[in-house]
Amino acid sequence: MIYLDNSATTKPDPSVLKSFDQVSSNFFANPSSIHQFGGETEQLLVRTRKQVAEILKVDKDEVVFTSGGTEGNNTAIKGIALEHQNRGKHIITSEIEHPSVLEACHGLEMLGFNITYLPVNQDGIISLQDLEHAIREDTILISIMHVNNEIGSIQPIKEVGNIAKQHPKLFLHVDDVQGLGKVPLTLRDSGIDLCSFSGHKINGLKGTGILYVNKHTKLFPLLHGGGQEQSLRSGTENIAGAVAMARALRLMKEREVQGIKKLYDLQKNLRNALLKITGVKMNTPETAAPHIVNFSMPGVKPEVIIHMLGEREIFISTKSACSSKQKDESMVLAACGFNGKRSASGFRVSMSYDTTAEEISHFIEALKKAIQQFKEVME
Repeated sequence: MIYLDNSATTKPDPSVLKSFDQVSSNFFANPSSIHQFGGETEQLLVRTRKQVAEILKVDKDEVVFTSGGTEGNNTAIKGIALEHQNRGKHIITSEIEHPSVLEACHGLEMLGFNITYLPVNQDGIISLQDLEHAIREDTILISIMHVNNEIGSIQPIKEVGNIAKQHPKLFLHVDDVQGLGKVPLTLRDSGIDLCSFSGHKINGLKGTGILYVNKHTKLFPLLHGGGQEQSLRSGTENIAGAVAMARALRLMKEREVQGIKKLYDLQKNLRNALLKITGVKMNTPETAAPHIVNFSMPGVKPEVIIHMLGEREIFISTKSACSSKQKDESMVLAACGFNGKRSASGFRVSMSYDTTAEEISHFIEALKKAIQQFKEVME
C-alpha cells in the first residue's frame, strides 16, 4: 500500500498506541476522584500537560486538551465571540479556511456577528494590507490558518501577529493543524492568543488535540460542567488521549529536525515529475509547506482516477476530507482564482516523514497509466 493522504489523517505511531493502551489499563481512575488512585491519575495529567507546554514553549496553564482541530477551532472562535460580544461583533478570517472555521463563522453570522472573509492571491496567500484595512473599532478576532490543508500555502503568520499586537483589543487565533511538525511556528510573544492542533495529523490518535490559550485570553466555554481544563472544557478528562497526544507531539517535533529537508526534496521531485505529464496544472505554490502537492488535470474526473489508483492500493485525495463529499469544485482553488474546470479537477498528494522516493515513483507511473486508461475509455 502507498498512502499519500496524510493531510486527511496519518497512521498512528506504534508507541503512541502503546502509551494509550497502557494508560487506559493502568490509570483509568477519574482524576477528579479524591481517593489515591484518582490522585495518581491526576498527577499523570499534570505531568503530561507540563511536557506539552515544554515542547510548545508555553506555560502549562495555557495548554487545553481537546478532541482535535474542529473542537479547538470552534472553542477559540465561538469562545472569543460569546465572551467579548459586548465590545464588538466583527471577526476577520480568510476565504480558504478549514470548514470548521468557516462554518463556525457562518453560525456566528446567524447570531448577528459580522464576518470579513479576506480574499487570497493565486498562491493562496492573504494580503497584509487587506488585513490591516479590514480591522475596525469593533473587531474582536482574527482567525487565520497557518498552512492550508488543500494546497499547502503558508500564511505570513509572524506578520499577522505583529499587526495584531498593534490592536490590543482584538485576539488572534491560528489553525495550525496542518503546520504542526512541518512548518515551525513560535507561540510565545508572537501576537498569537489561540492556536489549534490535532493529534491524528501527526501520527497520533483521532479524538485528541490541543488548544493553546494565552493566559491573558478569556473565553466563553462551549461546555459547562465540572470545570475541567481551566473551566474551558468541562467533562472527565481523556487521560490516555492526552498522554498519546503528548507522545505524538514529541515524536513529531523530533522527526521535524531531521526529516523536513527530506520532505522538501520529495516535494520537489514530485512537482517536477507531475509537470512532465501532459495537461497537469500545478496549484501548490513553490513556497508551500513541504508535505502537500496539489495539481489539476482539467477534463479528467478526479474520482475516476482516484478509484483507479485505489485499485492499485495507492491512496490520494481531491481536497479536504471534511468537504470531499460535497460539490465537485474546490472552494480553495476557486478562491485562488482558478476557473471551474481547474477547480473541479484538483488532486491532493500529502506525504509524511515515512514517505519514500520509491513510493513517489510508483505513484507517478500508476498515475500515468490511470490517465491513459481514462482517455481510452473517453474516446
